[in-house]
Amino acid sequence: MSKKKEYTPLSEYEIYYVDIKTIMEEKGISQNILSKITDLSINTIRSYYHSNIKRIDLDVVSRIAKALECDINDILKKK
Repeated sequence: MSKKKEYTPLSEYEIYYVDIKTIMEEKGISQNILSKITDLSINTIRSYYHSNIKRIDLDVVSRIAKALECDINDILKKK
């Protein structure tokens, strides 16, 4: 007879967000240029630039990190 494992729901957890604006400004890369380099739509770049996303797409973040010549850890931040 096995016991059911009880789980405690998370009441507090760290919130992450994507910050590409800072790196883009440091490197002088516009949203239009980043869109062309990454082959992503301007709307996608704008969403990430303004951090208006609920779920990140690892492919998108990987493309952006490569284009900005940085690590994914430089883009993902804790609130």
